[in-house]
Amino acid sequence: MAQLDFRHSTGRSSSDSFTPFGSRTDKGRVREQNEDSLIVQPPLFVIADGMGGHAAGEVASEIAVHTIAELAPETADAAALGKAVEQANRDIINAGIAGRGREGMGTTCTAAVLDGNSLAIAQVGDSRAYLLHKGVLKQLTRDHSLMANMIEAGQLTPEEARVHPNRSVITRALGNDPNTTPDLYEINVEDGDRLLLCSDGLSSMLEDDEIQAVMNRYHDPQKCASTLVNGALVAGGLDNVTVIIVNAEGGRAKNRKKLALRTRITALLIVLMLALCLGVAVWGGSAYLHHTAYLAESEHGTVSVYRGVPGQVLGLSYSELVEETDIAVADLPPSAAESIRSLKGMRVNSVEEALEIVEGYKADIEAQKNASASSASSSSASETSSTDANSASADSSIASASNGESDEETSSESNGDEEQAV
Repeated sequence: MAQLDFRHSTGRSSSDSFTPFGSRTDKGRVREQNEDSLIVQPPLFVIADGMGGHAAGEVASEIAVHTIAELAPETADAAALGKAVEQANRDIINAGIAGRGREGMGTTCTAAVLDGNSLAIAQVGDSRAYLLHKGVLKQLTRDHSLMANMIEAGQLTPEEARVHPNRSVITRALGNDPNTTPDLYEINVEDGDRLLLCSDGLSSMLEDDEIQAVMNRYHDPQKCASTLVNGALVAGGLDNVTVIIVNAEGGRAKNRKKLALRTRITALLIVLMLALCLGVAVWGGSAYLHHTAYLAESEHGTVSVYRGVPGQVLGLSYSELVEETDIAVADLPPSAAESIRSLKGMRVNSVEEALEIVEGYKADIEAQKNASASSASSSSASETSSTDANSASADSSIASASNGESDEETSSESNGDEEQAV
């Protein structure tokens, strides 16, 4: 885990942000230094109160929270949390022997893991854990102190214990005995419950009903923690005071996670749908561009067949020359020639259709050529027939003239004979 300033960690990133936890620590109005340490690192929350009057209590409390932060479970496992506290006890003892701090230093410790609606606690000393359930505050842990033993034995009342001269004497702490074990608790909590961890600087200054009233009044955990510390200071602040408030929101958190998960899934589905639509559009566009075709005029003035579309789409060219024919555009009908010469060319549905049109043009041009040749042949034959007819007519005229002369001669001869006969 990350290295933190455990003695002054508040667990809040800014004063105006709302989180389900908050904390505050203060040295109080009497102590010269703050021997309390805390960690707010969800789901782990720890308070350690260095033993007043003992050497280097602040070192012991720092070692305790550091070790627990390193070894604590991420789930509400009381046994595993207890193991972390036991190792913290051994680390404090070994540190004293090694010269870090002093031998005999000690600390109380209350560690909690709030995982959803499951709460695990490991506790040594008189730092307490409370639970506010449906507006009622209940102490979860039992103080390891002389006063607690005397109250349980019926020798003192809680009110008398608060002012007893030996009220600070504790019977179990970390750093004294290598065999020290914590009390373990596993508790089910509900949404809306509130966990309070505090050093005895709060519980010795404020009555439980005063603490309950503040916790019911302030829903924001940070404001609630600050208000409780301020209350302890106003009441005298005779000891270091440290408070951690945690709102139990396991069910709400799960609902938020489910909602967040559904939102992410919905967003992912939308992205996938958009990607699918885009893919279909790209595929359809590619298929269309690959299938469609057009006829255009080549630089040689002939008809060419292209696959794709003329010009550019989004700055890119999507056309491919399929065939440049030997058909001159000038030989086509005017309407077809005009369409082919336009900027968009003559658009058709497919390359096959374009090739069929080209074949049609070829057939039409061939038919025109054949018709022209046939017309020329007919004209030549007509001219020959006319020439022959003219020749025949001339011959006939010549023959008639010859016959006329012969008749005249015959008639003349006849007339001569008739005259002779007379």
